[in-house]
Amino acid sequence: MKRKSLIISTLFLAFVLGGTLLTVTQTTGADVQALTAARVSKAPAALDDAAWQKAKALDVPFVGKEKFAGKKANVITQVLYTDNEIFFLFKWKDATKSVTKGAWQFDGEKWTHLKGDEDRISLLFEINRINNFATKGCAVTCHGPAGAAAKDLKFATATAAEKGDLWHWKAARSDPYRSADDGWLTKAEDKTGRKDDSGGGGDSRNETADKSKPRFMQDPSKKAPVAGVLLAEESVEITDYSKFKANDVITYRLPKKPSGSRGDIKAESRYADGGWTVMLTRKLETGNDDDVAFNTKKKYSFAMALFDDSSDADSYDSEALTLEFGR
Repeated sequence: MKRKSLIISTLFLAFVLGGTLLTVTQTTGADVQALTAARVSKAPAALDDAAWQKAKALDVPFVGKEKFAGKKANVITQVLYTDNEIFFLFKWKDATKSVTKGAWQFDGEKWTHLKGDEDRISLLFEINRINNFATKGCAVTCHGPAGAAAKDLKFATATAAEKGDLWHWKAARSDPYRSADDGWLTKAEDKTGRKDDSGGGGDSRNETADKSKPRFMQDPSKKAPVAGVLLAEESVEITDYSKFKANDVITYRLPKKPSGSRGDIKAESRYADGGWTVMLTRKLETGNDDDVAFNTKKKYSFAMALFDDSSDADSYDSEALTLEFGR
């Protein structure tokens, strides 16, 4: 498809995001946007590392669906790579920092769930070719009968031969471990085609058998490594509920420490000035068959989704994108 890049010539869009002045490339909605990874000799050490000035920033448009239908969003995206690793930097506006994910709150008599979900960003790359993904993006991975409600659609590839690599940064469930959840996509079995990479990670629900209250609390012998978040490995079973007072809050979804292939993607994040800045880092080649292996001489099709305090059905989706590597 012929690209009609609309570059705002001679003008620099002063994006004061992380303090870096960015030249932002925009394209029309009908085009497949190309994101170019800039080569650096040294890995960026932080979100504001000077190395990011070498990467051209792409303004990726997103269109809302379900409860966000009719709304739009955008994510300023940059990519760097070294001989061994690849680094993605995302910046987007979000009026509210959402990391609750239904946390428990005690009112002095009973426990109830707080309203609220979490902010997230996800990326889907091709491992094996997914038919029409290069031009239509994630739209080709939604399967179900015509006219079916979003809750009845299956996120999957059409055949077992097609395979995708799913990166999923979650503000409440993966970020406490400074990681993004690493999964993969295949043909649906039962309700979905989503699979977890081999290894440990994810999260578990903190609730008693009758689901009326939390089962676990912070181990009092350990200092919580992440303020306000209960990690699975730092939790102990509650034996005396009388110690809690009104307005006490305990995490509902307990993040588990990632390991193995599921722990391949490292993350750094910051919420400030009404927006998120997130950096994801992974080896170019992990040696795992549930991950895309990046060859810097090739191009890769991918697409992204953005979640604003919302469930899987309610998101902002990008169109198809292409990742290429500069020399």
